[in-house]
Amino acid sequence: MAHSAGRHAVPWLFLLLRVCAGHFAIPLKIYAGETVTFNSSVALDLTRTRGGGGGGGGGGSSSSSSSSLALASDPAGSVNFLDMVNNLQGDSGRGYYIQMSIGTPAQKLNILVDTGSSNFAVAAAPHAFITHYFNTGLSTTFQSSGRLVAVRYTQGNWEGELGTDEVSIPKGPNGTITINIAAITSSDGFFLRGVNWQGILGLAYPLLARPDSSVEPFFNSMVRQTGIPDIFSLQMCGAGISASSAADTVGGSLVMGGAEPTLYRGVMWYTPIKDEWYYQVEVLKLEVGDQNLNMDCSEYNMDKAIVDSGTTLLRLPVNVFSAVVEAITRTSMVR
Repeated sequence: MAHSAGRHAVPWLFLLLRVCAGHFAIPLKIYAGETVTFNSSVALDLTRTRGGGGGGGGGGSSSSSSSSLALASDPAGSVNFLDMVNNLQGDSGRGYYIQMSIGTPAQKLNILVDTGSSNFAVAAAPHAFITHYFNTGLSTTFQSSGRLVAVRYTQGNWEGELGTDEVSIPKGPNGTITINIAAITSSDGFFLRGVNWQGILGLAYPLLARPDSSVEPFFNSMVRQTGIPDIFSLQMCGAGISASSAADTVGGSLVMGGAEPTLYRGVMWYTPIKDEWYYQVEVLKLEVGDQNLNMDCSEYNMDKAIVDSGTTLLRLPVNVFSAVVEAITRTSMVR
């Protein structure tokens, strides 16, 4: 779900996508970077990927002390990647969400995972399209900041009250952290009929946080408070699953602190973050089937190209969209 104003992005980001049959390739600029060791048999090296800082940064290069980062499970520590496998539900039509425990005593809510925004916000009042909400009055650890906040997305918007509270993730890193939370009191077009989530987890850079970048995003707080590496990986497996099913199936994995080796095959490819607000990347080529559109890079990257897990749409510049439709039409006629 793309934020409609501001600028933001996130640390190291791996997207592990399983898609249905068909070929729609968007090669990105590949960055060799420093050598990164993926080893599932050794203890997790909890050295941060960037010297000194904790959370809230961009995809900078690793310090020499952490140039060989072992991405693996540490059953005795704060991170066990295998516990985070299949912790997402949902699909490509309704969004992917993770269960969280918020407040004291804990109230369980499903939270949409969104790399296209930076605020952590939950419903704090009844709404016709959600089954339950976070009752701030029942949480002894909720503290209001007295500040109002409003966020507008490409689709929908909400308004609410900023505060802090304690949060834990049943299928996430061990422990409880204190995070900034926006208690949504009113919204328009944000909660949709048929969805099974009651809030949004913005995973992008602080620059996009509202009302300003002083509101530390959720993952930045987690990195700072738990000491896990400033890396998360996102696997989305819902492509092709019908959105009409009454019960949501397993939709993938959000692994915080690294990448679980069993979730992908082959070597990891990297692309640099072009600008640290959204996860803005540079698209070099676009293919439909075996057809290369052969358009100039400036056409693909007009305005900006971002990786956004919170949207159900693939948005393209007008000229690129027309070329894609034409290529699909040609492919369909050939077949």
